[in-house]
Amino acid sequence: MAHDAEVIAYASADMLLPMKPALRRLLLIAALLASAALAWLPQLDAMASERVDAGLKRALITFASARTLNAVISTLQETTLSFQPLGIGVTLAPGQALDPINDLVEQFSTLMLAASVSFGVQKVLISVGGNAWVSAALTLTALGVSGLLWRGRALPRFASAVLIGLLVLRFTVPLTILGSDLAFKQLLAEDYRSSQQGITNTASELGRQAASASQAGAAAAHESTLDRLKHAATLPDVRAYAERMQLAADRAVSDLIRLIVSFLMQTLVFPLLLMWLMLSLAKQAMLAAANRPSPPAIQRR
Repeated sequence: MAHDAEVIAYASADMLLPMKPALRRLLLIAALLASAALAWLPQLDAMASERVDAGLKRALITFASARTLNAVISTLQETTLSFQPLGIGVTLAPGQALDPINDLVEQFSTLMLAASVSFGVQKVLISVGGNAWVSAALTLTALGVSGLLWRGRALPRFASAVLIGLLVLRFTVPLTILGSDLAFKQLLAEDYRSSQQGITNTASELGRQAASASQAGAAAAHESTLDRLKHAATLPDVRAYAERMQLAADRAVSDLIRLIVSFLMQTLVFPLLLMWLMLSLAKQAMLAAANRPSPPAIQRR
C-alpha cells in the first residue's frame, strides 16, 4: 500500500509540474495582449505629460529664484560702507565675504537649467513613444509573440529583443515619469516647498539689506560738512551687518543643497531605478516564457 501511494504521489506531481510553465505562458500572453491594447490609450501619455509640465514649472520657478538671489548677492558684493572715525576715511565691503556662496548659486542656476532641459526631453520622449507607428509595431509584435507562446514554441532571441525594445519605447518613459513624480510627492515635496520658500525669503532679506546700505551710502554722500563732523566719532555696526548677511547666506546654502537633492532624485535617481526595475521584470518574463523546463522522470521501485 505504501509503495502504491508513493507511486501515485509521484505521478500526481508529474502531472502538475507541466502546468506551471503553461500557466506562466498564459499569464504572459494576457500581459502582452493587455500591453497591445494599452498602447493605443492616450490617457497614460496625458497624465505623464501633465506631470512633466508640473516638474518643468517647479524647475523654472526655482531657476528664477536662484537668479534673483544671485543678482542680490552681486549687489551686496558691490556695496561699500564708508565712514570717517576721527576724520580718517575708511571704506569696507563686507559683501565680498559672500563670493563663495555666489559661486554656489551660479552653479545651482546651471543645474536648474539642466533640470528644465531634462523635463523638456522627457516631453519629447513621451511624444515619440506615443506615436501611432510605435503602437502599431508593438501590437503586431505582441500578437506574433503571443501566437508563438500559444503554440508552445520557443521564442527567438530576435523576437524577444524587439518586443522588449518596443515595450521600453512605448511604456518606460511615461511609467517612469509617473513613478518618479509619485516618489517625489511622497518623499521630497515638503522639503522642496520649504527650501523654495527659504530661497525666496533669503533673497528678499538680502535685497532689503542691499537697499538699506545703498540708501545709507547715498545719504552720506549728500551730508554737509557739519553733519560729517557730527558723525566723525560714530562707527557703524559693521559687525552686526556682516553677521546678518552671513546668517542669511548660511540658510540659503542649506536650502540650495536640499533643492539640489530634490531635483537630482526626481530627474536622475528615481527614473534610473524604475527603468532598471521594469527592464529586469521584462527580461525575466521573457526568459520564463522561453525556457520551459522538462518535468522530472518518475522514479519507480
